Amino acid sequence: MPAHWQPMLSSAFTTGFVLSATLIVAIGAQNAFVLRQGIRKEHVAPIVAFCALSDFILMGAGVAGLASVLGNAPVLVALLTAAGSGFLVWYGIRALRRASLPQSLRAAEGTEPLSLGNALAQAAGFTLLNPHVYLDTVLLVGSIGTRQPPDMRVWFVGGAACASGVWFTTLGYGARLLAPIFARPRAWQVLDTVVGLTMLTLAVLLIRQAAPVL
Repeated sequence: MPAHWQPMLSSAFTTGFVLSATLIVAIGAQNAFVLRQGIRKEHVAPIVAFCALSDFILMGAGVAGLASVLGNAPVLVALLTAAGSGFLVWYGIRALRRASLPQSLRAAEGTEPLSLGNALAQAAGFTLLNPHVYLDTVLLVGSIGTRQPPDMRVWFVGGAACASGVWFTTLGYGARLLAPIFARPRAWQVLDTVVGLTMLTLAVLLIRQAAPVL
């Protein structure tokens, strides 16, 4: 590797890492789901791997040119938004029902576990039916990535993907530190209430975004 490439590689990698980190570290549907599964210690590794791999693929696709496609297809983005809002409404109502039913107010060990397939299906819903994922990973990261020199784009995507992997791993496995708090049933009621209200709020915001286009 030529010596003069090293600063450029470092800059491209760091730019991708910092950009991805600032976008992904926010309260949202996907993060709330990963946090909840992390506290439950349920299928954490597959969910973390799925979320991180999905980000890598979407960011890579954005840098490869998908950003320009979505940027010129507002109706497609609006349809994804509508589908995502419907999914968030469904999950939000489920979370609020868990919080309101007496039998749901139990510690993680006492709640009905998700199968691996069900857990991954929900992770896919929060990832692929969330239009903000496309706006962040494909459009924003993709558009900035395409401004990098062609030889540096793979390092830019690598940096962005590393930030995603570090975040989801920290969120999924770091959530176990909260286990003593969530040994109390009331803590699960509060969490499910917050998650449910967050999902419904996001759904309303998404519907308002999609309505003018549709």
